[in-house]
Amino acid sequence: MHLAARPVGTPTPADFALVKTTVPRPSPGQVLVRNLFLSLDAGARLRMSDVGVPIPLYAVGAVMDGDAVGEVVLSASPDLAVGDLVHHGMGWREYAVADAARFRRVDSRVFPTLSVHLAPYLTAWAGLVDVAGLAAGDTVFVSGAAGAVGGLAGQIARLKGAGRVVGSAGSPAKAAHLVEELGFDAAFDHHDGQLADRLRQAAPGGVDVYFDNTGGPQLEAAIEVMNPHGRIALCGALASQNGGAGAAGPSNLVLAIAKRLRLRGFLTSDHLSRTDQVRAEVAEWLRQGRLHLDETVVDGLENAPRAFTDMLGGAYTGKVVVRLSR
Repeated sequence: MHLAARPVGTPTPADFALVKTTVPRPSPGQVLVRNLFLSLDAGARLRMSDVGVPIPLYAVGAVMDGDAVGEVVLSASPDLAVGDLVHHGMGWREYAVADAARFRRVDSRVFPTLSVHLAPYLTAWAGLVDVAGLAAGDTVFVSGAAGAVGGLAGQIARLKGAGRVVGSAGSPAKAAHLVEELGFDAAFDHHDGQLADRLRQAAPGGVDVYFDNTGGPQLEAAIEVMNPHGRIALCGALASQNGGAGAAGPSNLVLAIAKRLRLRGFLTSDHLSRTDQVRAEVAEWLRQGRLHLDETVVDGLENAPRAFTDMLGGAYTGKVVVRLSR
């Protein structure tokens, strides 16, 4: 799947192009992988248009990369054998051929399904623990909490000893899901009423840690309700990613000074050394039934663009993956 044009505003399926090509044989040291699941990630939107964000852009007319898991079907490398299951970052394609070093072998027995290897558990864990310094008893607020990262962040906060976990979502049904299915203590629809008032109702003792997936008005509301010395992990910017870098930011940053708040942006790639540790913790929580993974599976690479645009529009809950036929 190629990026056909740089979107202006919200992407549409017309910004993508499905391209057929000959599947190459691997050269010495390479393997050919047939992808089984592709990850759809909201953060990919920032790489589609040049809005002044210092991250590598997708090239127009080239394959969109991203996380995928697949099976080795041809090997010209001693490091990987036919039948091995692997994780890689070459994304939106049915087959990937590259040096064996670009693939990481995965154990299908670790998680209930192979697609769980694409869940953003490292992002959620690192944002809470390494970036925000989550401590036992903290009140944690997660915006975009019905999304792939947010749903995991709220649950991991609870499992790591947070005293209260509250979340925001894009509809009353999603807010109810956070409480009834994911174990949040309170949740609200961010479209309903004044954000700071809704957050105060959900967190009457103030907020110690804010896991920010949205930026914009929700970041402003969080700053207003944060306790002194609160910590904010800046993970996403859903409120502005379709509007360019000039979208309005918080107008109350003076409160961050007065409250001595710490705001820190982060990338998952900064925390890859934690992967094995976090994967083991998540696998154990899943085995114990203490962690719930929301997942939407879309079939067929040809349906990835529509699923991606629907995801950005809030159509789904949790992680969205594309399943490819074997």
